[in-house]
Amino acid sequence: MNPPIIEFKNVTKRFGRRTILDRVNLQIHEGHVTTIIGKSGEGKSVLLKHIIGLLKPEEGSVLYRGKPIGKMKRKEWNAYLGQVSYMFQNNALFDSKTVYENVAMPLRKYTKLRKTQIREKVMARIEQTELTDVAHKYPSELSGGMQKRAALARALVTDPKIVLFDELTTGQDPIRRNAILGMIAEYKKKFGFTAVLISHDIPDVFFISNHILALYDKKIVFQGTPEEFEDFDHPFYDEIVTSIESLQEELTGLYSRRQFKVRYQTELARRNGHEHFVAVIFTLEDLDRIIDNLGHKAAQNGIRTMGDYINKHFGAVGGFSARRSINQFGTVLPFSDLEETGRILEDFTRDFRKNGLIKIENAARQVNPSVSCFEFSISAGLARGHPNVELDAIMEIAELKREPIAQFQCNIENLTNKN
Repeated sequence: MNPPIIEFKNVTKRFGRRTILDRVNLQIHEGHVTTIIGKSGEGKSVLLKHIIGLLKPEEGSVLYRGKPIGKMKRKEWNAYLGQVSYMFQNNALFDSKTVYENVAMPLRKYTKLRKTQIREKVMARIEQTELTDVAHKYPSELSGGMQKRAALARALVTDPKIVLFDELTTGQDPIRRNAILGMIAEYKKKFGFTAVLISHDIPDVFFISNHILALYDKKIVFQGTPEEFEDFDHPFYDEIVTSIESLQEELTGLYSRRQFKVRYQTELARRNGHEHFVAVIFTLEDLDRIIDNLGHKAAQNGIRTMGDYINKHFGAVGGFSARRSINQFGTVLPFSDLEETGRILEDFTRDFRKNGLIKIENAARQVNPSVSCFEFSISAGLARGHPNVELDAIMEIAELKREPIAQFQCNIENLTNKN
């Protein structure tokens, strides 16, 4: 992995006698979406404000490309600030200014560009964020989603390398929350900036995140991928995640990986060891291509639909499932064999072909009506399991055996059933 674009080394921050950050160490890598999670009042926003220089540490240092920002000369500091944008939770748009004027403000204030150059850059960002029709309207005349896009256009007008997002989805309903997260992911991909988010929205935010930072008791106690975080054994998980994450995952309606393992141990591993079961791996293939063609929101719809149909067919007969990664699900069918599970898989496949694929297509076209052609496929693999064998090992065997079971391509559905 390349050197971090931002790094904290033993950063300590106090307000009076109260310590907010205590010798914090973290790394943020270029091109990634890094999400900071933690309890309210723990210092997440304080941490973010150190990156942009709104706060300075009592001890330690914040580095940009290996250089302490606190030791930068004025010219270096100004150049650094030109690389970083901050998007506030409440958008911080000026009500007395139009969308155009709000977006133009950073260029007018911090650059020496001519009026024509400013207009060129501002209109480019307004068009890219689909706000051309409301460029001369005021924030109060816009929907909440448009206000978010206007704030994002302003944050992006200086072509920043890093964009900081401070709890943009707090208080939003699930549909709007996922729309905002999808917007961040979409424009991050389009403009290539490094994104740093503060969010409480577990597990939704994990869908767009490459890297998770967990702030707990004034320190960073976890740095890693969303998948690695699922296996994080620490009081933070119980105090934060368990209180936020309901038993059924909102994104898919299925168990989290940890809850999945608890259910497995309860139903199988703690019994007398004679019962067999079947593990099934489902994978939504070519997720990157789906995101490229349709965007993150449509990809989320596909994953949610896939989870619904897995739960419909396997949950109805006592199976339990979990998301193993962004585009993969694992299912355990207790007290079953390969033949019985194969029949259930056939039913799942027929139903998914008849109804699920159409549901995904319709949802995709609602998100992007101009899409004329897209494709995706689903694969599945089965493996016979035993309580005395590690579940992960059985899942790996099932993954090795997976084959295509349903394919969709440009309005032509092709189906192959595999037992």
